[in-house]
Amino acid sequence: MNKCTWALSSPNTEYYHDLEWGVPVHDDRLLFEFLILEGAQAGLSWSTILNKRDGYRLAFDNFDAKKIAAYDDKKISELLANPAIVRNRLKIHAAITNAQAYLKVRQAFGSFDGYIWQFVDGRPQHNAWKSAADIPASTLISELISKDLKKRGFKFVGSTICYAYMQATGMVNDHTIDCYRHAEIKTQYSSNSLLV
Repeated sequence: MNKCTWALSSPNTEYYHDLEWGVPVHDDRLLFEFLILEGAQAGLSWSTILNKRDGYRLAFDNFDAKKIAAYDDKKISELLANPAIVRNRLKIHAAITNAQAYLKVRQAFGSFDGYIWQFVDGRPQHNAWKSAADIPASTLISELISKDLKKRGFKFVGSTICYAYMQATGMVNDHTIDCYRHAEIKTQYSSNSLLV
């Protein structure tokens, strides 16, 4: 069975590729988790973050935005001393800021799902890339998302991070066409049917 080339770098990465990457996410907690993890990835490899994912879930109260939004200096010090996560002060502060901004978005839109999926009209976009080299680092839509998130107070949400977020949460299907997951996801989550 052919798979995206990047999926073969480690068992952890392959598992993530096979079960999660490109699958539409509509659960607010998981959407928030990916937002924090993609921001943590900035300047690092995704495999580094995947290997620390369990550590992040433990350290960040399973990505409970209400708890994270209230983190104080004592908690920040604990996080900076925790080797299970990326110990970067700016990224830790960004997670707290993003939790606060995320809660405001949920209040304004009813759900983060309703807010973020509006950028693709509620439908996953299915691309048809022949190789990983063809996949863009960002798009006009990820640029729009980035600008809107920044306007709402989010940090570590540049256009490239936002495009990786779109891929991770299935807003876009960027499995290469020779990968078995491309057709599976396209069939299961057709762009013709509105996902709610």
